[in-house]
Amino acid sequence: MSVILALDTATPAITAGLVRRAPDGSVQTLSERITMGAKGHAEALTPNIAAACAEAGVTVGELGAIVVGCGPGPFTGLRVGMATASAMGLALDVPVYPVCTLDAIGYDTTGSVLVVTDARRREVYWAGYRDGARIGGPAVDAPADVSVSGYSHVAGSPDHTTLFDLPALDRQYPSPSRLVRVVDWDQPPGTLTPLYLRRPDAKEPRR
Repeated sequence: MSVILALDTATPAITAGLVRRAPDGSVQTLSERITMGAKGHAEALTPNIAAACAEAGVTVGELGAIVVGCGPGPFTGLRVGMATASAMGLALDVPVYPVCTLDAIGYDTTGSVLVVTDARRREVYWAGYRDGARIGGPAVDAPADVSVSGYSHVAGSPDHTTLFDLPALDRQYPSPSRLVRVVDWDQPPGTLTPLYLRRPDAKEPRR
């Protein structure tokens, strides 16, 4: 069995957890630390990792892999998780698997579900799922420009699910176990490419 560190900082839920994955694909959550905050990802992530390892009684040297949510998410928070995962993967010589954060929220849902998270600027990141498989997105749009046609439920950020005329599922952020479950373990790790979906707010000054 392999112990996997799962991280996500693409939403206000700053997530770190340890998950044991068996050869048959079944997973067991050993520990998780999730703190809420739209800012402070850099300050909270490392303590969350340390606390999760301590609770599980696992040292980082025992990790077999790292899974990290690659967004979509705001630039500053998202890069904290991805940079941390990349640095730890290099230091520990373990593979790092990127996954779409919205996929981990929409995983194992039933029917047609719209997943939305905060993109700021009065916009949302969104993707559509049918029985847990993505059928649309990810994309970033104003809520009024996201069609709810064909969807039976909405999941994700509670401040934004209320903007859609659909029943809301209690699925607000990606858990460590779902981050691990959406990985295609039969394939090698993909490139660690963040899903910003738009340019960062910071711009190079004009001469």
